[in-house]
Amino acid sequence: MAWRRWQDDALVLSLRVQPRARSDGFGEPLGDELRLRLRAPPVDDKANAHLIAFVADAFGVPRRQVEIIGGEHARSKVVRITAPTKDPFASNGG
Repeated sequence: MAWRRWQDDALVLSLRVQPRARSDGFGEPLGDELRLRLRAPPVDDKANAHLIAFVADAFGVPRRQVEIIGGEHARSKVVRITAPTKDPFASNGG
């Protein structure tokens, strides 16, 4: 899965964000990126704040452990999750 990789204790995800979606959720991989649907609009950093909250909840970490390290103002983003406690992509859900 080229869209996810480990850097020491942090998981790094390459995401393609779709703002103003009907619901929040991870979608299908698109090449080297994973689609992420977000209900929030891409206005006044609302989508970025919503992305951080959604990813933090999905991986069982506080929001301060999720950081957008690339593409802050683009739909293609790189996100680092420090010490995730859950894996929403594992077959057992975590």
